[in-house]
This record gives sequence, C-alpha cells and structure tokens, in this order.
Amino acid sequence: MEAAVAVMASEGVDTVFGIPGAAILPLYAALLKSDIKHITVRHEEGGTHAADGWSRATGKVGVCIGTSGPAGTNMITGLYTALADSIPMICITGQAARAKLHQEAFQAVDIVEIAKPVTKWAVQLKEPGQAPWVFREAFRIAQSGRPGPVLIDLPIDVQKGLCRYDAELDAPLPIDVPQPHPARVRAAVELLAGAERPLILAGGGVIIADAAGELRALAEAMNVPVQVTLMGKGAFPENHELFAGMAGIQTQTRWGNQAFLESDVVLAVGARFGDRHTGDLDIYRGDRKFIHVDIEPTQLGKVFEPDLGIVGHARPTLSAMTTAARSLTPQGSSWPSRVASLRGSLARRDDFDDVPIKPPRVYREINEHYGEDTTFVTAIGLYQIWSGQFQHTYLPRRYLVCGQAGPLGWEVPAALGVKCAFPSRRVVAVAGDYSFQFLMEEIAVAAQYNIPFVIVMVNNEYLGLIRQAELPYDMNYAVDLHYGEGGIDHVKLMEAFGCAARRVEQPGDIRAALAWADDESERTSLPVLVEIMVEREANAAMGASLDAVKEFEPVPELAPAGD
Repeated sequence: MEAAVAVMASEGVDTVFGIPGAAILPLYAALLKSDIKHITVRHEEGGTHAADGWSRATGKVGVCIGTSGPAGTNMITGLYTALADSIPMICITGQAARAKLHQEAFQAVDIVEIAKPVTKWAVQLKEPGQAPWVFREAFRIAQSGRPGPVLIDLPIDVQKGLCRYDAELDAPLPIDVPQPHPARVRAAVELLAGAERPLILAGGGVIIADAAGELRALAEAMNVPVQVTLMGKGAFPENHELFAGMAGIQTQTRWGNQAFLESDVVLAVGARFGDRHTGDLDIYRGDRKFIHVDIEPTQLGKVFEPDLGIVGHARPTLSAMTTAARSLTPQGSSWPSRVASLRGSLARRDDFDDVPIKPPRVYREINEHYGEDTTFVTAIGLYQIWSGQFQHTYLPRRYLVCGQAGPLGWEVPAALGVKCAFPSRRVVAVAGDYSFQFLMEEIAVAAQYNIPFVIVMVNNEYLGLIRQAELPYDMNYAVDLHYGEGGIDHVKLMEAFGCAARRVEQPGDIRAALAWADDESERTSLPVLVEIMVEREANAAMGASLDAVKEFEPVPELAPAGD
C-alpha cells in the first residue's frame, strides 16, 4: 500500500476523498505516512462527486476511497457520472480476504462485476507484487483516449502484503495523444472554407483536451462562429464576437438554435450529440453537412453518420486545421454578422422585477456580480436549464455540470472538490432545493475542514423539471415539496452545520445577498447559502426539436435573414 500511495502522489494526487473502514485500513496506514491530504466525507457517493469536481477543475485524476461492501455500491452513481462525462477518476475499495470471498463474509460483495458497466476498467488486486503496476495502469487507462473512471478492489490480505518498489526508478506510464490523419484535416478545412454558413460546435472534449486556445485560433483564422454544448461551456468566451450561442432543446439560447438551423456545415469537436442537444434528429441534421472530430473512434457514427469523421486528440487536430486554414485564401462572408444580428434580436428577458422572483432574474444577478474567473458548479433540474440558457461563461473549467448522468446532489460535493483543488479560487454552487437535500450532509465536511464556497439555491419548493414534464399528462402529482410555512428551513439547516445563510424574496435584494455571502464565506472559511425563493410554477423554455422550443415568457420576434 505504501507503493500504491507513492504512485498516486507521483501522478499528481494531493487530495483524496473517502471514508475509512476495517477492510481498507492498511491503505489508510500508508496514507498517514504520505503528504496526501485526506478529506473524510459523509457518504461515499459524495466522495466520488468531490473527486469528480477535483478532477474537472484540475484535469488530473481524482481519487475516492471506501471500505468493502456498501461503500463500493454507494460509489456506483459517481462512477456512472464520471464515465458519462469522460472524467478521469479512480475509486478504491477495501475487500474481504481472498480466502473468504466465496463464503459470504461480512461486507464482501463482488464490486468488480457490479462496477464493470460504469467504468473503463474494474479490477481486483490479486497479488501484492501487482500493486504498483495495477495502480500505474489505472492512471493510464483513466486518462487515455476518452477519459473515464477505474475501480480498484483491494482484499485486505493483499493490502497487508509486501512488494518491491523503488520510487526513483518509477514514473507515470505514457498517455497516447492520437494525431489526426492529414488528408482528413485538409478535407475538413476545405469543407468549412467552402461553406456559406459554417459553425464550429465545441463539446466537452475541447475542455478535457485543454484545447480552448487552439479552438479560438481556428475560429479566428477562418472567421467561423463557434457554438458550445452544455459540457463545452467555457471552451470559447461568450463575449467574443464569433460566439454563436448554444443549440439544444433544453439548455439553449434562442439565437443559438436559429443560427444552427441556418447553418450549412457543422464542425463538431469532442461532442457526443446528446439527445438534449440534438432533439429530433431529422430537424437537427436537416440538409447540413457534419464533420465530427473525436478521440474515441467508436463515437463516430454512434448517433448519426457524419459526412466526414476524424479520429484525433482535439488539441493537435484543431492546431493542424488552423495551419491548413492559413494556407487558404480568406473569403469574405456576411455570416458572422448575421449571427451577431440574431444575438441582438433573439435574446430572452432576464430583467424581471416580479415578486415572486422570476428565475431568469437570478442568473442576471449572478452574471453581473461574479467575475470571469469564478468557477460555477451545477447539477440537474430546471435551475440547471435556466443556468445553461442565461449564465455567461468565459474560461474553460469554470462551468462544471454533470451533463449526461444528471445525479441530484452533485453540486455541493463537487464544489467542495473544486475548492480543495484551488483554495484561492471563488467557487459558487448553483443548486435547486431538492438537489441540495440529496447530499446536504456534505456541508458538514466543508464546515469541518474550513472549505469556503457560496451556494445559490433556486428554491421553487418543487421537483420543478418533473412538474413541467407532467404538463402534457395534465397532472401535478408527487412533485410538490411545500409544507408548513415553506418546507425545510434551509437557513436553520445551514446554521445547524455551523454555517451562515440568508433567504431572499425580493429581486432587488439578490445582489446584496450575493455580496454578503462572498464576504461571510471568506471571513468564516465556511460554506454560505443564499436561498432565493422564486416563482413556484415557472417553466423553462424547451421543446422536442430545435425549431419547436416553447417559450413561456414574451420574446422578441425573429429578425429576417437579410437583416
């Protein structure tokens, strides 16, 4: 186990999240002798989400540790989340002694078989001599190709064993960076250059590859507007003149959908064409051509067959495309100005003064109060959809969201992990009331270890997204969380953890509450909550296809294509 801990340290792990138990104590004995900091969480799922947040913020492999039995099964949701969003993470579980595995020993479960569908690799350490090699391979697999999680199961008798290990002779295994085929790069650039209305679609893979600079260089070299997916928010600055919004059927901008519908060629980089992005595929595909760049070959053609596929790491692929583009004669185009006109004419209102507070007003205040370097963390629900529609993002790894799996409760432990990675960075978790309640026990962890961040709760006292989804069924069933004077008193709840909180019911009070929370969190080194009570049955704009998004608030009319 000392060898395993030395491997973790050399791979850049400085903080791990976990809960000790009898079957994992030999590993903890080795951790005690190391410089790695251990954060004791309150639930193993919370530990996985904290390691996930740490990984998303740093780009390195996050680590979560638990004992045998239910510790591992509690990690499954976190493993699934990391796999779905391509996040490199290692979960380590204790296990009964090898001789007891077939005898239904206490807390002995076949976690390897359970974890296989939600990991890139799930393995049980069989011999002490394999320890440094299995851990090295786990880090290599987690980071290679499309990144993802690994589970390592450690029988306690193996943990107690000895192995030969010399840290001075050891180093991380090499990570492949697939280079694109030059002919395909040239074909892609020519297809983009020959288009009248091209778009670049930046997915989460651009951020994972640390390729935001290369993306911007290509867009500027070819004068091509750039859209982002929800996972790609931050890959391209939203105040750039070539920013083209976000297309989708839930998290989207009106002008982003219209720009996409008017496009004729789309270069998608590190995007998986998720169903909440595409909606109806016939409308999404239309008559436009698609170029799909991905590091994982089997992603190409998974949702629909592109006109041109390129296998390659996003950074060298975008760099090669920029080099090829600079050899072409620039063509003048009115397309970027058309996209700009859509941005100016198809915005949604966010300046409401209504009471109860309309949710878009919350995000207006967030945008105006927080700086570009703030890291936002959000999970799943109407509040996430409003966040995707209204929140502005300018830098990579500053907008973290669990995109595909969508586990409720993700934002608080993930924010904790981000703050552990970057103690000096301002971190804000945007949460719904129901999601907050899923893993609110992790507030105690932040309080115990003096990990400060701000939580902005958008509270409608509903399972809001499901309430809206029930509208076509003509029902409002099993989704109402209101009781008594307003359900859970989240202010008192935070005070029970030793933390401060404030409830806001007037739109004009939001900004002052955010400023107070920033100051209070910094002063106390604790998490602080701003609970904003919003219109209970407000709906988010969404629909079945890009051309059929239903708006629930008055919006400007579409500008004619010639304007």
